[in-house]
Parts: sequence; C-alpha cells; structure tokens
Amino acid sequence: MDTATPQEASALTYRDAVEADVPALVPLIESAYRGDSSRSGWTTEADILRGQRTDADGVREVITKPGSRLLVAERDGELTGCCQLEHRGEAAYFGMFAVRPGVQGGGVGRQIMAEAERQARETWGVREMHMTVITVREELIAWYERRGYRRTGETTPFPYGDERFGIPQRDDLCFELLVKPLSGAV
Repeated sequence: MDTATPQEASALTYRDAVEADVPALVPLIESAYRGDSSRSGWTTEADILRGQRTDADGVREVITKPGSRLLVAERDGELTGCCQLEHRGEAAYFGMFAVRPGVQGGGVGRQIMAEAERQARETWGVREMHMTVITVREELIAWYERRGYRRTGETTPFPYGDERFGIPQRDDLCFELLVKPLSGAV
C-alpha cells in the first residue's frame, strides 16, 4: 500500500503518450494486472487470467487511433499510471487503466480517473464516461461505484481463445458496462 501523503499524490503531471513511450507503458500495464508483480497491488487479475494484458501493438493502437489517446501520469518524471480515453459520440470510453502497484491505494488512481473525466468532458464535451470491467472483479467494481459509476447489467462475452487478452483460468468471465454521468458536460 502506498504511504504517500495527499500533497505527494497531488504532484502528478499529465500528458498524452507518444509512440516512444510504448516500451515503458507495456510493462507498467502488465505489472498492474498480471504476474507476481501485480500481487503487490490490489488490481491484480493474476488469479483469473494468465498471460499478457496487452502488448506493444495494442498500446500503440490506442496512442495512434483517431479519437483515442493514452493519458500518462508521472510523478517527478517517473511513469506512475495511465489510462485510455476514446471519444465515442456523446460518451468517452475509459480503459487500459493502470497504476504502478507500489503506489496503489494512496489516491493516485482516483486522481488519474478524475483528470481523465475532466479532460474527456472539456475536450470532447461528452456527457458520460463508459468502461467495461470483468464481472467477477467485485472489489474493483465497488471501487468504481464509489467514484460514481453504476452497473448497467449490459454484458459482453470475454474473448475466450484470443490470447492477446490473456488466458482465462475460469469459464465464467464476461465484461459489464459501467457508466458515469459527467457533470458540467458542454
């Protein structure tokens, strides 16, 4: 768990990722979700999925796709977290959210999410933020609910057989759409 004070946590700076960031972003994202390193944080998926969470091509696609960006959070020049923002009409999609495991639990994720919501609202004038979460991730869903997201009951199947998304360790995985209205939307 992070021992950073609120003043330290507020020292994050934000920028859009560029292709030169891909070699650093892939291990950050992997470390937050997969393998033993992810177990030091609370966002691990290591017990439900093995294999990769993403790869260089997947990260590069988010960075270069029109209407998409990968927001990077840094503290003292060190990559601390990131998230995908994609413009989808009156909503923005929030994904590829990762916070370095050693700083999880200290408010960094909450700050990154708030900045992502602010930027999506101000840049695109969207009214809602959408995300999908694996339904068995109850603790993670509860964290999002405390930040104003609501479960919709709308699910999509997990892409079983496509190892680009990991190797499932159970047969009941699916994604649920979570939605948050963004106040002050233009």
